[in-house]
Amino acid sequence: MFLGIFLEAFGNNKSGGFDFHHYIYIILKKRKYYHINCLLAIFLVGHICVYAQPLVYVNQVAINQTGPKVAVIRMDSLVSAPVTFNIVDNVSSKIVFVGTLSAPTSIDEWVEGKYFYQADFSSFEQEGEYIIAIRYNAKIYKSEPFHVGKNALAIRTIPAIVNYYHKQRANTATELMADANVRLYGSEKMVDLRGGWCDASGDVSKYFSHLAYANFMSPQQIPLVTWSLLSALNSVPMLLQKLGVKDSLLDEATWGANYIMRSLSKDDYFYMIVFSYFNKDPNARRVVGLKANSVTNNDYACAFREGGGMAIAALARISQLKTHGDFTSNQYLDAAKRAFAHLLKYNKRYDDDGKENIIDDYCALMAAVELWIATDDVLYQTEARKRAQSLSSRLSPAGYFIADDNKRPFWHASDAGLPVVALARYMSKEKDKVRLNATLSTIKKALDYQVSVAQHTGNPFGYAKQHFIYKDSIKEGFFIPHENETGWWWQGENARLASLATAALIGSRLLQNSKSFQQNTELSRFASQQIDWIMGKNPYSICFMYGFGKNNVPYMQSNFGHGSEKGGISNGITGKDGNGDGRGIDFKTTDNGNEWRWTEQWIPHAAWFLQALAAMGYE
Repeated sequence: MFLGIFLEAFGNNKSGGFDFHHYIYIILKKRKYYHINCLLAIFLVGHICVYAQPLVYVNQVAINQTGPKVAVIRMDSLVSAPVTFNIVDNVSSKIVFVGTLSAPTSIDEWVEGKYFYQADFSSFEQEGEYIIAIRYNAKIYKSEPFHVGKNALAIRTIPAIVNYYHKQRANTATELMADANVRLYGSEKMVDLRGGWCDASGDVSKYFSHLAYANFMSPQQIPLVTWSLLSALNSVPMLLQKLGVKDSLLDEATWGANYIMRSLSKDDYFYMIVFSYFNKDPNARRVVGLKANSVTNNDYACAFREGGGMAIAALARISQLKTHGDFTSNQYLDAAKRAFAHLLKYNKRYDDDGKENIIDDYCALMAAVELWIATDDVLYQTEARKRAQSLSSRLSPAGYFIADDNKRPFWHASDAGLPVVALARYMSKEKDKVRLNATLSTIKKALDYQVSVAQHTGNPFGYAKQHFIYKDSIKEGFFIPHENETGWWWQGENARLASLATAALIGSRLLQNSKSFQQNTELSRFASQQIDWIMGKNPYSICFMYGFGKNNVPYMQSNFGHGSEKGGISNGITGKDGNGDGRGIDFKTTDNGNEWRWTEQWIPHAAWFLQALAAMGYE
């Protein structure tokens, strides 16, 4: 019952570490603990002493047999002699592998005076259930249990992810009735926007994208989920068939595509958002454009970067499956063509600042490539090449992309890997060797940057870092800046991590000219570190996929019977609350209603996680 208080005390420390005095203070301050007796206080002190001893952080769910395998050990002091660690069979209690901890590193921005060691057991490939154990000061300290096996992570999590999206459907009788005739903001006109997925465990609104007004932070939401499901279906069909989820995954993708079709207006632009205003009355829902603090307007037409590009890509891609949902393959393709033609003429009108930026580039590239694949039309070839070249030209000498026409580094809280993923998709169709080599060079430089920047300072968890502008200076940090163009929005970045893992895995296979997962590359190691973080190998030992691992975030309930679901992934860890530049580290389960920043499930997280699993190349 003290887990939430423990986590709050960990986050309260300005150094990012555990705050003993704040822990006791919180307990004593809680009304129901006013009468705590001395014996319990002594017990708590003993409990804290245990936490002050070595901590073992590991993926709490599953690690692939042939992939990188690295745990992190935290110590309170430097250890002079080499320390060994054991992999112990959790059933027989037999030691099956012995290794030596790495040299120590520290990360004072998160926790001062502590030392971190890596336990690398990548060469161990025996299937089973295990724990990691180390002996320190004559005591044994253990990790949470984890599984090692062939395709272990995908086998354990993909069925849950598919089920999560099924449960996220906006398909209750209440929602279907309301959305069959939902009003356009500022108008008497009603449109049929039934279907789609609720955006988050605390928000039953439906988004192509939000944060459009901020120009540089628009995430891809329902269209990305639809495209991601289709991409997984194309990438690992045999694995999905083996897991018994191929048909249900296709059904979810079709559900998403049908909603995208209904969202295409008669004027050939997509409606961006069906917004609930967090109101229990279903008749409060409106089709809107969205600004900060739930302020709405009639700017609801999607630009490429506001969900339009990925919506076109999803429709073009599903048209190739020759499947029939509420619409035929020809209808899906025709809608994609009409929407693309419309945005070629009007995209800048829909961009809030009237200018295209990097998000337009990679979303339009996705749209053009999928249409090129579907039709072989020279129009889409030309547009894909133009966008690929524009995207490549944005690469800075340092290796990060430039988001605007000036100097703003591209950073993104959920889709940081999408530029590379879009370029890789383009390479799957392009045949011109000069263009292919130029694109591959861009991918290599961008991924080299990701690996390099993660190694600039102490970073035992291998967390993906980034460059951003803060107060007119370019800075490097672990987490996105809290003071940004939105004026209010920041949250955990598990989608960003999974998107970068996807980019690293796809890029690694392109660079190695291999269809299989490469264990001993920097990119595969980088990718595994991001996935492991989501699965519990992080300073809070929280597994962010609900229903898996030892520790999960609290359940979150929403309107119309929706809420947290098994297989959904929560936002995750952020920089320290109150630090405008995102320095420090924080994770809260209660924060006067703002705990959503850390604990809320959001559909892009699972979409990118699914992409990372598919990118591992099982077949």
